[in-house]
Amino acid sequence: MKSSEIIPIQTLELFPILDTLLIDLLKSLIEEEWNAQTVAKKWKVKDIASHLLDGNLRGLSISRDRYFGENPENINSYQDLVDFLNQLNMTWTNATKRLSPNVLIHLLETTGKEYSDHLQTLNLFENAIFSVAWAGQEISSNWFHIAREYTEKFLHQQQIRDAVGKQALMTKELFYPFIKTFIQALPHTYRNTNAPIHTIVTLIITTEIGGQWSIIKKEKNWEFIDSFEADSTSIVKINPQDAWLLFSKGITPFEALDKIEILGDKELGKVALSIIAVMA
Repeated sequence: MKSSEIIPIQTLELFPILDTLLIDLLKSLIEEEWNAQTVAKKWKVKDIASHLLDGNLRGLSISRDRYFGENPENINSYQDLVDFLNQLNMTWTNATKRLSPNVLIHLLETTGKEYSDHLQTLNLFENAIFSVAWAGQEISSNWFHIAREYTEKFLHQQQIRDAVGKQALMTKELFYPFIKTFIQALPHTYRNTNAPIHTIVTLIITTEIGGQWSIIKKEKNWEFIDSFEADSTSIVKINPQDAWLLFSKGITPFEALDKIEILGDKELGKVALSIIAVMA
C-alpha cells in the first residue's frame, strides 16, 4: 500500500478492541443470559456467540488457508447465495449446541486474535476474496471486505448486548465506522428509484456518534456526493439505536416509520429505510 493512498473506512485497529469487549462480556454472563432471546429471531445469545466463532474459523480457513470447504452450487441469484449462507449458519449453530460456554469463550479468544493478525497481512487495496454484495459490488477491495467483517463482529456483539442489557459499543470510536460501512449500501438501495437528474437524498444518523451522508441521482445510477449547493429533496433522520436494528433487519421499515423523521419528499426518503447491510 502506498503511503499516499487513503483508506476510506479504517477498522483494522478496532478488531482487538471489539474482541476484548466480547470476551469480557461473555465471561460475565450467567446461564439465563446465555439462553436469552435476541433480535435475531432464530438465535439465542449462545447461538450468536457460536456464529461469531464460525466467522473467525471460516475467515481463517478461506482467506488465510485458501480452503473453501463447502462450495455453493447452483447460485444463480443473490437470494440463492443468501439461502446457501443461511443453511451454513444453521448447520453450524445446531452442531455447536453441544459446546459449553467456556469452550466457546476459549475458542473465540484464540481464533479472534489469529483472525485479526491475518487481516493485518492483507494489502488493503488489492481485490478481496469476496465482494461486498449488499453494496452492489461484484469486486471489492480488501479494506471494504475488512470493514464488512468489522460490521459483522460489531453487529452480533451488539445483538448479544441488546439481549442482556449490557451496552458498551455505542461510542464514536466503535459505532461510527460500523454505521459508515453500512451506509455504503445507500446508493445500491436507490438503484431502482427514479428521480430527476441531480436529485439529492441525505441520510443523517443523529447524535454525536452518527454522521451525515448524501447521494445524488446521475444518469444511470446514484452516487455519494460530498458537497453540494442545491437543497436535498429528502432528508432522513434516524437515531443510532434504530439505525443498527433497521439496517440489519432487527426491525422492519414499517416499524421504523414512527421512529424516524423525513423532511421533504417522504416517499423518496422512505426508500432509505430499505437499506440491508447484511446478507439476508
